[in-house]
Amino acid sequence: MLELRLVQGSLLKKVLEAIRELVTDANFDCSGTGFSLQAMDSSHVALVALLLRAEGFEHYRCDRNLSMGMNLNNMAKMLRCAGNDDIITIKADDGSDTVTFMFESPKQDKIADFEMKLMDIDSEHLGIPDSEYQAIVRMPSAEFMRICKDLSSIGDTVVISVTKEGVKFSTSGEIGSANIVCRQNQTVDKPQEATIIEMQEPVSLTFALRYMNSFTKASSLSEQVTISLSSELPVVVEYKIAEMGYIRFYLAPKIEEDEEMKS
Repeated sequence: MLELRLVQGSLLKKVLEAIRELVTDANFDCSGTGFSLQAMDSSHVALVALLLRAEGFEHYRCDRNLSMGMNLNNMAKMLRCAGNDDIITIKADDGSDTVTFMFESPKQDKIADFEMKLMDIDSEHLGIPDSEYQAIVRMPSAEFMRICKDLSSIGDTVVISVTKEGVKFSTSGEIGSANIVCRQNQTVDKPQEATIIEMQEPVSLTFALRYMNSFTKASSLSEQVTISLSSELPVVVEYKIAEMGYIRFYLAPKIEEDEEMKS
């Protein structure tokens, strides 16, 4: 038996909006510690990892580990029927091929339940090692979203370079080129508006803007985004989800084109 009650139902709606463009079908894994998802996009370029810890739910019951295959577009359609202030409960019986979403209005005067068919989805869990990164940038998520959006009107890729001076986002395309530099900024009264750079060594990597723009759909979940960069590793773009977990996007850097340009 699985029963998860989330008072901030809007969180689940935001999570779905953040990942459904990247991933069509995915397994939600429930265990004693939390509700999680790990899935690759259809072209196997990007990976998304989601964790909602059990403590973040008002009520969390998961008698045994359960994997529920869902079509994320169908799930998003159901969640759109929930009001932003509704309490959302997810229920599933052991061995059942359906999951039930229950939406309660804050005053408890309206309750709706939607049942959705589960799917059998083959998925392999990738062990993501904890790595040491050459540079970690924390910045306002709205700022990062704006930069990716602005640059994608000029080019298809973004070069993210971290030096002592700050973090530079660059692109070039047929119409020209653009560079946006964000300097370290910790003096602000509001910590959510700070830009903090931890750098072991300078790093410069190229990524597809199409994916970066997709990742920024998670901006509504967190005021800050953390971007972890290392020359040999995929970038990690992480959004914390309130006090209960995170959503992380992994994207491999584009290498071939860089080497062609240099040669």
